[in-house]
Amino acid sequence: MNKIELILDQHLVGSLLSKKIDLALSVHGINFTEFVLMYHLRTAQDFALNRISLADKAALTASGVTRVLQPMEKIGLIEKKSNPRDARQSIVVLSTAGQELMTHAMTTVGHTIESIFSLLTEDELTTLQSILNKLKV
Repeated sequence: MNKIELILDQHLVGSLLSKKIDLALSVHGINFTEFVLMYHLRTAQDFALNRISLADKAALTASGVTRVLQPMEKIGLIEKKSNPRDARQSIVVLSTAGQELMTHAMTTVGHTIESIFSLLTEDELTTLQSILNKLKV
């Protein structure tokens, strides 16, 4: 087994899946990266996280998160608030408009991933999840 080809295949599959989800999310005016950030905010306590935690959860750099968040803030999907515990940090909050958009986007992504994963059996999905969990390092 060629492990370089394996990792290249994984990269290709990840890119193809992201493109499919990007295309589906385009009807909502967001891309997959924005969806990922909003998903983590949606599942956080009070719909809020600091930028560093958000970057860690999304596997992005803090500066990468900042670049993605700026246009999202301009169109009202998120809000930045000062951190009462640390003035150097800001808290990112999913706005009411962002929460509403996510309700619709979650349905869209749900349909898209059902279509994608319909190619796999339940046993294959379980195996895939197990492998992915092992590789999360």
